[in-house]
Amino acid sequence: MTRPVLEVSGISKGFPGVQALDDVAFRLLPGEVHALMGENGAGKSTLIKVLTGVYEADAGTVVIDGAKAVTKGPLHAQRLGISTVYQEVNLCPNLSVAENIFIGREPRRFGRIDWKTVRRRSAELLARLDLDLDVTAQLGSHSLAVQQLVAIVRAVDLEAKVLILDEPTSSLDRGEVARLFAVMRRLKEDGVAILFVSHFLEQIYEICDRVTVLRGGRLVGEYPIGELSRFELVAKMTGQELAALEELDEESPEAVRGERLFALEGVGRSGAIAPVDLDLYAGEVVGLAGLLGSGRSELARLIFGADGADSGRVRCGDEVVSLRTPRAAIERGVAFCPEDRKGDGLVMDLTVEENIILALQAARGWTRPLGPRRRQELVEEYIKALRIHPPHPHALVKNLSGGNQQKVLLARWLITRPKLLILDEPTRGIDIGAKTEIQRLVVSLAGGGMGVVFISAELEEVLRISHKVEVLRDRRLVTELANDGTLTPERILQTIANGAADR
Repeated sequence: MTRPVLEVSGISKGFPGVQALDDVAFRLLPGEVHALMGENGAGKSTLIKVLTGVYEADAGTVVIDGAKAVTKGPLHAQRLGISTVYQEVNLCPNLSVAENIFIGREPRRFGRIDWKTVRRRSAELLARLDLDLDVTAQLGSHSLAVQQLVAIVRAVDLEAKVLILDEPTSSLDRGEVARLFAVMRRLKEDGVAILFVSHFLEQIYEICDRVTVLRGGRLVGEYPIGELSRFELVAKMTGQELAALEELDEESPEAVRGERLFALEGVGRSGAIAPVDLDLYAGEVVGLAGLLGSGRSELARLIFGADGADSGRVRCGDEVVSLRTPRAAIERGVAFCPEDRKGDGLVMDLTVEENIILALQAARGWTRPLGPRRRQELVEEYIKALRIHPPHPHALVKNLSGGNQQKVLLARWLITRPKLLILDEPTRGIDIGAKTEIQRLVVSLAGGGMGVVFISAELEEVLRISHKVEVLRDRRLVTELANDGTLTPERILQTIANGAADR
């Protein structure tokens, strides 16, 4: 066995009311891709932050290349050979590719930046990973996938022994993922140890050699990836029995369509999405499918009034209504969980209780505050109903895992009892257990008569819970497909690729 390039033992880390890590051990070998798996709240992010010096462990040891180490911050971690590339690329899109690779450590000559050397060395680094990019082009002109690859090039040039990739594929299409994996395999051949965090099981089995599973802040085990079936891996992550998981996988929604809630007639916005005709019914889940940039989120924002339409009209029954502002939409019973739950949804410095009560209190007006007892009852009801963990209403929402933050955002809108709930990528970046809970919740809400608009880049997820699928391409709604049991992801992809006549 090759000596681990990174090994931790006995790592514990607690926060007020939460024991995030409890006696965790972990090891990473040179030249391997190692998956770190677990539900949201399992301790993955906390372990990464301990490794990179963002958090100081309460107990335990970290050994790098056989020597005990204490990381005193991200910059110190980089000097020790640990580099991290996060889901949100933290580079400067207004600078060139070369400037981003060498920002803060530019080679100098006679006291001035040697731009010729910067460009030459950047091109050499890119070529080493078989990447053909114009190093003088502005980084922001490239796709998110290319930006992540540039972040990886920068991390590797910092003489990284360990490269941590935290959800790098959550916003990438299949071609971009393949390109990223090619770079990872090249780095693996060069002896770099890669810690890979992802909620996509297929990707884990495609690229990883071993997997470490955490649950509830404790180590479940370390396994060669070839020795675990997908169901076995999920069972270890969630603690559920295999039979229960297999039964869940066979569930499908039943149609309970009720009255028509809204009819969109030629509703569009110049530069965002072409005019759309769409009927939304009570008790029906409408899936929106399309590639990134196809107009899925733009349509959702139009329905909620986050962006004002400049064409068409909306009917509620026989009445033409205005949904041109979020306030108008909320008054008509529309709720919206945006794709960026941190930037556009939650107020991260407020508590769980304050975030949950926000929309209901806003709808009542600040002159009619909820009484303390009623407020407590409502918040506790939804914390329990959605299994928000930790179940502490006064915990800061920024200290919760991604899955639990998503549940808080859902609770905020469910407490208003909307007629139509719009969910834009509600399961992105969350674990299989939380994802399953949210899918079940959507089916349950529709069964209770609520209309739902559901957006997801995972076509299997869209098919699993939707009654009909609206396919978008190039910011146009091209066709509607009934999910009658014969609809497949391949047919949706074919429709996206070929397009279809407008209805």
